[in-house]
Amino acid sequence: MKKIEIYDTTLRDGAQTEGISFSVNDKLRITEKLDELGVHFIEGGWPGANPKDISYFHQVKKIKLVNARIAAFGSTKRSEVKPENDIVLKGLIASKANVITIFGKAWDLQVKDVLKTSLDENLKMIEASVKYLKSNGKFVLFDAEHFFDGYIANRGYALKALKAAQNGGADRIVLCDTNGGTITSTVFNAVIEAGKEVKTPLGIHVHNDCELAVANSIAAVEAGAIHVQGTMNGYGERCGNANLASIIPILKLKLGIDCISDIALKELTETSRFVAEICNMKQEDSQPFVGSRAFAHKAGIHVNAILKNSRSYEHVAPEKVGNKRRLVVSEQAGRSSIKRKAEELNIKLDTSKDQEAKILNSLKKLESEGYQFESAEASLELFMNRSMKKFKDFFQMQGFRVITEKKGRSKVETEATVSVKVGEHKETMLAHGDGPVNALDSALRKALKDFFPSLNEMHLSDFKVRVLDEKSATAAKVRVLIKSQDKHDSWWTIGVSENIIEASWKALIDSVEYKLFKDSKS
Repeated sequence: MKKIEIYDTTLRDGAQTEGISFSVNDKLRITEKLDELGVHFIEGGWPGANPKDISYFHQVKKIKLVNARIAAFGSTKRSEVKPENDIVLKGLIASKANVITIFGKAWDLQVKDVLKTSLDENLKMIEASVKYLKSNGKFVLFDAEHFFDGYIANRGYALKALKAAQNGGADRIVLCDTNGGTITSTVFNAVIEAGKEVKTPLGIHVHNDCELAVANSIAAVEAGAIHVQGTMNGYGERCGNANLASIIPILKLKLGIDCISDIALKELTETSRFVAEICNMKQEDSQPFVGSRAFAHKAGIHVNAILKNSRSYEHVAPEKVGNKRRLVVSEQAGRSSIKRKAEELNIKLDTSKDQEAKILNSLKKLESEGYQFESAEASLELFMNRSMKKFKDFFQMQGFRVITEKKGRSKVETEATVSVKVGEHKETMLAHGDGPVNALDSALRKALKDFFPSLNEMHLSDFKVRVLDEKSATAAKVRVLIKSQDKHDSWWTIGVSENIIEASWKALIDSVEYKLFKDSKS
């Protein structure tokens, strides 16, 4: 079986994503996670470029890695400077990384207009740099930067750059689509031709500016590349890099190519989400294989078919990549969707009373008013239990009042008063907050904390508002989604109203009710 090397550059190329900034500890935690996944190379950064990367290469030596080798990244030597005197190459050697990746120019335009040197000098720089690193006992990868642009513009010179790296003794030559603008057929043909010109094993490094990075990486493998570079979740400068969270399962499940173990593949979704969390980036719900919507089914016909044979609407089994199937209940759902969702929530429907149809009809009515339960499954669970008279309110709402005031240049102040009734006890509490929702949340939990102490471990973690009918301007309905969490779980609830505070209040009440309902079952 053909084997492909996986080279992860999340810690360097991924760090160039707008909004991502790693601490040294972040980089070490991701390193351990990627090693557990089974990637073969982890590019740690550019030693000497900044203090964090210097510290990383020092500290990563203390981690016992099982699968991955740490690579240091840098450039070829400067023109007219001996390799042993070049500051970049000296920094790479000083990192004590056993794997070194250097990039050099394979496009004559870059050589002339950016490096401002001759074409021949550039070839000498490539060969001398690789040879020097090899003489120091390093495993050397040469990234042929802008190879595909160079191949299109001046094929002969681009191939000469590869031969220079081969002459220097490179262990891998990586063909780079640095601008991310090459179409797939060109990548395929160029890799085949490069494989005829050099004997050194080839790799691929692709950016996603035409949204072809994954396709181009797979095409390169089919054309003979044995080494694939990318980042987890496709993070990277501009439009990102090739997404390893997609490439790995395509190699394994579609092409039958060995790259990580079957057991490790089941950790792919968890790894993707772990890296997203460390990066402080929201994982894309629609991301193939690992996104929360990757195996979500909404249409009633689809759900009905999935229940009979999952292959009818799923190209791979979600369990193979550590994800799970979701049957989304909405106005497009059929009775089979309601039945399956009830089973997931351990709700026993009485078919003799035709509860499936009643719930479905009520659901469609609410969604016509602006509710969208596919994004708020906690509210859906409450709704289904309430529809079946299986939910008893933990408290009764008596009323609330919100006052927002600004005087002169002072900060806006908000206070909320909430009145609730628990059994025969009535509580009225006042609280201040940064805004209406924060103030209402504080006041509500103050009113309930003596009756339900577990609310102290709950907090709101996200808040989303969407205007449902923009043509109605300020009189339009709004949909509010609130994410809450405790030390065990997180959940979304929903509220809809023409009044944003009332919509928020409905979602807030559901979030608290769900917490109490969840705790009552445990």
